[in-house]
Amino acid sequence: MAHPDSNLHPEATGLAKAVVDRHSSPEPLVLYSGWFCPFVQRVWTVLEEKGIPYQYVEVNPYHKPESLLKLNPRGLVPTLKYDNKPLYESTVICEFLEDAYPEHGPKLLPSDPYQRAKLRIWTDFVTSRIIPSFHRYLQFQPEQSPSSIEKVRSEFLGYLKEFADEMDEEGPFFLGKEPSLIDFVMAPWAVRLWVFDHYKGGLGIPAEGKGGDEEQSWSRWRKWLTGINERNSIKETTSEKQYYLPIYQRYADNTAQSELAKATREGKGVP
Repeated sequence: MAHPDSNLHPEATGLAKAVVDRHSSPEPLVLYSGWFCPFVQRVWTVLEEKGIPYQYVEVNPYHKPESLLKLNPRGLVPTLKYDNKPLYESTVICEFLEDAYPEHGPKLLPSDPYQRAKLRIWTDFVTSRIIPSFHRYLQFQPEQSPSSIEKVRSEFLGYLKEFADEMDEEGPFFLGKEPSLIDFVMAPWAVRLWVFDHYKGGLGIPAEGKGGDEEQSWSRWRKWLTGINERNSIKETTSEKQYYLPIYQRYADNTAQSELAKATREGKGVP
């Protein structure tokens, strides 16, 4: 029986399709990918930012090919094949690419040990706070929860504000004028915030000048979001919106059967 989430558009579209086509030839470094997956986009943007040669292999993770299962028994994407050895977990792969390809720039991790440690704290914050909250809001069903949509929305906005408050004052990126790894760890969810306007009646971030006592925080968020949306690596790893709609409809209806969707229903974090 087919997995209920396996009915996916089979490939990236738009600018992302052009990037896939450029990386279709064999390379020692292979990215097993799903065009729609935000965890994949973390790794994909880092590869593009740093200009590392790689082969892109599209897989449907709900129809796991044997080549992927040999590398990663869970069959999850992203999975990286490096020197015929596997790596998985998106943040681990991103840091590995920084360490394994020092000749490829730009540098996405600071050389200062304190700044590196700080970025790891906020990387964990994105994965342990923001992403679960994103999904609690997206998957919220009033008849299935003792909570309210206002409460889950407020929780999510609170985490975004907390993230913004830690940013360099000038920006536009988290650490300042140039992007770093934390920007690409967060970006895939930031560029998908439209799902709340489409499915949940709006995100509720105050319009410019309407943030009251929190205007400084939301102004800084908007500046960061503009900066990240303008990166070619983001634009060129994002497919056309209509192909995401069936995927996020299942999340919005709370019928998606991905590991993350199931963990959200069980009140757990990112699996």
